[in-house]
Amino acid sequence: MTSSLSRRGFALALPATLLPAMTLPAVLGACALGPAYRRPGVGMPARFREAGVDGAAVWPAADWWQGFRSPALDRLIATARAHSFDIAAAAARVIEANAALRIAGAALLPTVSAAAKDSWSRTFVTSGPGKRYVESRSYSLAPSASYEIDLWGRLRASRQSALAAALQSRYDAATVALTVVASIATTWFQAVGYADRISIARRNLVASETILAAIEAGQAAGVNSALDVAQQQALVAGLRAGIPALQSQLEQTINGLGVLVGEVPERISIPPERLATIALPEVAPGLPSALLERRPDVASAEAQLIAANANLRAARAAFFPDVTLTGSAGWSTLALSTLFGPGSLFATAAASAVQTVFDNGAIAAQVRQDRARFTELVAGYRKAVVQAFTDVENAAAAYRLATAQERLERVAVETARRAAGIARAQLLAGTVNIVTSLQAQQTLYADLDTLSQVRLARLTSLVALYKALGGGWSVADVPTPAHPLFQGIL
Repeated sequence: MTSSLSRRGFALALPATLLPAMTLPAVLGACALGPAYRRPGVGMPARFREAGVDGAAVWPAADWWQGFRSPALDRLIATARAHSFDIAAAAARVIEANAALRIAGAALLPTVSAAAKDSWSRTFVTSGPGKRYVESRSYSLAPSASYEIDLWGRLRASRQSALAAALQSRYDAATVALTVVASIATTWFQAVGYADRISIARRNLVASETILAAIEAGQAAGVNSALDVAQQQALVAGLRAGIPALQSQLEQTINGLGVLVGEVPERISIPPERLATIALPEVAPGLPSALLERRPDVASAEAQLIAANANLRAARAAFFPDVTLTGSAGWSTLALSTLFGPGSLFATAAASAVQTVFDNGAIAAQVRQDRARFTELVAGYRKAVVQAFTDVENAAAAYRLATAQERLERVAVETARRAAGIARAQLLAGTVNIVTSLQAQQTLYADLDTLSQVRLARLTSLVALYKALGGGWSVADVPTPAHPLFQGIL
């Protein structure tokens, strides 16, 4: 009899015993206690509300961030993939899970040990012809083996749980990598957005200072009043005071990149770039059912379920006796020179069964605990699936609306720029008052700043959409138990 752990297109076949020479396991076989794992049902929408009219899917590529055509972003992500603290920690957790899998698998094989003994004794004898000391020495060398017959599948279930945990560690590592890359892209775009806003503020400051100089000249000529000068001076002072705040946010954002990429801030160089020059790579959600194979966090939640199901089977097996075969063979003699001689060879064999008679309900409580844990993880898995669908809908809606808002804001900026140009020319010609010029200038500044923020929102929502769609990850890319990567630890 064999037991298999089914997982998204692959099955791990586990033999009933790994000692075919032992006739008892071959005759009795092994029985798995408890239901086989089945993926919980989740309400699956037929399509995403934010999918395109034709429903054509454009799933992210594995190197999706390169579609933004930002060399600086590419360099930051390359640095993070090599030095990120979070990615390094996730890789270490994969190694931990591999070691745990090897430990769990070791229980399915016999334990072999060898003992060598040299004993000496001296006894004072008072009986017989006279009182005397009698010395004796003995030597022995005895290899031994012990093997637990996994009749009820407890050991195999523990190994299946460890295998699911090893797969989960890989899914979690993919989730961490995707989160790091998305966070770097978002943070980088925020830094570029702050730089854009600083550039806009400085241009408006220069324009305001030019108008101030003209107004002051008009005051000297008796055309403008002191109030006109004071109003423009207040506008110039406000623009000048706002720039350091933006610079502070830019510096903090750049410093935040250091934590993400695994470098001190002094090693991060930020070349000049503008939001307007960053490309917007196309992406569109496909069928919701396909999303489950592309989200590492959903795969991780299901791997936890598989492990919990195996733990429940192992807990149920504790109700039945443990059957162990032991055997030893070796040499024992009173003289070292005759240790391997005829007559010194001995062999022993034994079979034992241990059954818990009374444990005050501990085993039953363990089964209830594992069953409750499985029920808890079912709810967590369903939540992860619904959250995955929600992430896609939210990110797609945010990107669609930010795209529409940017288009409208560009119209507003062009209109405000024309109005400000007309007002400035008329002010210098003396045909309009300072209030009209100030209003036009403030409107242009506000629209330019809003446009920069809307462009940033569009970029960050696109990054969120790439992340929601799995960032090019697929469960098919993760090595299965049949892969050579696992052969050294299974």
